[in-house]
Amino acid sequence: MLRSINLDQRLSRDEYLKELATLQTELGYLSYRVYKKQRPVLILFEGWDAAGKGGAIKRLTEAIDPRGYVVWPIAAPAGEDKEHHYLYRFWRRLPERGQVAIFDRTWYGRVLVERVEKFTPKQRWSAAYAEINQFERQLVDFGAIIVKFWLHLSKEEQLKRFNERKEDAYKKWKLTEEDWRNREKWDSYLAAVEEMLAKTDTPHGPWTVVPATDKLFARIFVLRTVRDALKSRLA
Repeated sequence: MLRSINLDQRLSRDEYLKELATLQTELGYLSYRVYKKQRPVLILFEGWDAAGKGGAIKRLTEAIDPRGYVVWPIAAPAGEDKEHHYLYRFWRRLPERGQVAIFDRTWYGRVLVERVEKFTPKQRWSAAYAEINQFERQLVDFGAIIVKFWLHLSKEEQLKRFNERKEDAYKKWKLTEEDWRNREKWDSYLAAVEEMLAKTDTPHGPWTVVPATDKLFARIFVLRTVRDALKSRLA
């Protein structure tokens, strides 16, 4: 699935700014429609380290009334979350009717980092594909709108961004030892991503793979996809 993605797609800054203004205006109106229709919306972001998830989320939230959304940055479970089933911490963060919840990392960590780092036995992470599909099916049956993104770039582009962060005093904090360790397991993560996409791309929860080599192109791609999903499901 990932091999077929054209990673060379780009936008000029002029094209980007023009489309950004148009899309953010549309998304502002659609977020009001979400509230009026009382539909819960979940926008899920997964992707390679340094793929641009934060930048895409920033441009998306700029378009939405701040009273109408919440962003959940997901890290390793801690405290009460660690003592329950892995989906518990997501159940308790689901959006209310008429609200948008944006997840920066998601329950798919079960079949990605927990699989690759061997935090979870194979029998348990293998069972998660069906558990996740059922979870999302229940949400959609309840009336939720789900949009799922995988931000994809090449191993070479990721290294370029890592090195840029290392040299930039304002971005250095974004680069951690864990990022470098994850990079060493690129092939294992790639296999896990491919299987995740194959087994959890469903009619009620389809994946959108975002070509993320060019950050401007990726941001517009994300906003356009959210716009189209909301327009079709709020009709």
